[in-house]
Amino acid sequence: MVQGTDRARYTVLPLLSLTGILVLWEICGRMGFLNPLFFPVPSRIIASGISMLLDGEMQENLSVTLFRVFAGFLLGTIPGILLGLFMGASERTRLLLDPVVAALYPIPKLAIFPLLMIIFGIGETSRIAAVAIGCFFLVLINSMAGVRNISRVYFEVAENYGASQWQLLTRIILPASLPLIFTGIRLALGTSLIVVVGVEFVSANYGIGAMIWNSWETFEIEKLYVGIFLCALLGLLFTVVLKKAEERITPWFGHQVFPDQE
Repeated sequence: MVQGTDRARYTVLPLLSLTGILVLWEICGRMGFLNPLFFPVPSRIIASGISMLLDGEMQENLSVTLFRVFAGFLLGTIPGILLGLFMGASERTRLLLDPVVAALYPIPKLAIFPLLMIIFGIGETSRIAAVAIGCFFLVLINSMAGVRNISRVYFEVAENYGASQWQLLTRIILPASLPLIFTGIRLALGTSLIVVVGVEFVSANYGIGAMIWNSWETFEIEKLYVGIFLCALLGLLFTVVLKKAEERITPWFGHQVFPDQE
């Protein structure tokens, strides 16, 4: 019963806060406290979104953006996990590659997008490559940290029992590293959306970023807000889905969807 109450509380309270903000926004807009040219009331934004949904414009732009997000995410995440685990397990490899990672990771991924367009051309490849690079380093660093946080005692016990390298990987390294790997994955998926929208501003005719940019050029403010709200909803959806997946895949880690209250 207590768990059910906590579940309801952690579901209802966030919804109430979001609803309260929208209602306050609507009231302030209707009373003239907000300039409708820059802050249209939520009801007008919702009406614009419904119109875009009915004529297919929203689905077209959303599907293009999601393709770029997931293509870049997969291409960056998989090698990032593999190399991160290897660097965490091998001190020599870590010492060799750490300076490279430290130098390349802070570079804004949008800053290298012009170079990617020169290399791959103005097309999907350069956009997806920018996303993949952004995801790669986040997952690599967290995967490496996950391995390095494992107590040496576990490796010593496994070696005393004659565990093979494969058994070390599947029974110790991977299970113990998964929580931090998932942290990297969550950060990477959010970053992939940020990078995609950024590159769509400057090099795409379709996608949420292109829709926002075109709305700015034509001063269609409601449509611009629809694009911003879509980004927020996607980010929220990504976080919720990955959190649920993490809790199912790593139940031994002891984290909870609804934290206990003291």
